[in-house]
Amino acid sequence: MIDYISIINQNPEISIVVISLAITFLITLVNYFFLDKDKVRGIKSRQKELQTQMKEHQRAGNTDKMMELQKELFSSTGEMMKHSLKPMLITMIPILLLFGFVRNIFADTTIASSWFWYYLVSAIAGSMIFRKIFNLP
Repeated sequence: MIDYISIINQNPEISIVVISLAITFLITLVNYFFLDKDKVRGIKSRQKELQTQMKEHQRAGNTDKMMELQKELFSSTGEMMKHSLKPMLITMIPILLLFGFVRNIFADTTIASSWFWYYLVSAIAGSMIFRKIFNLP
């Protein structure tokens, strides 16, 4: 049987990147199946339109119209959060449990004080790649 702990202790940097990419992949899969992609794309598109209009009104000095657009932008941000909540709730508890497990595994390695930064950087990069592959908004 393979002794995973010894492999992790020999290559902690590579191990945390692999673990991070695996977790990020699973989160992306949950988002792919539970996120209403068309609705989120529509909201993002509307937000970009609102931001463009806000810049135009700001240049023109029309603060009343800009404030009105800003209220609509905040409303659409709330709508976006509502759609993202279900996938987030599905993944939050397992991720918190995994973080405790990962923290304990890497406590005795050479990257004990910096494992989180390895995780964070690789998770951000992996998330961008997996979102492009799965065509997520």
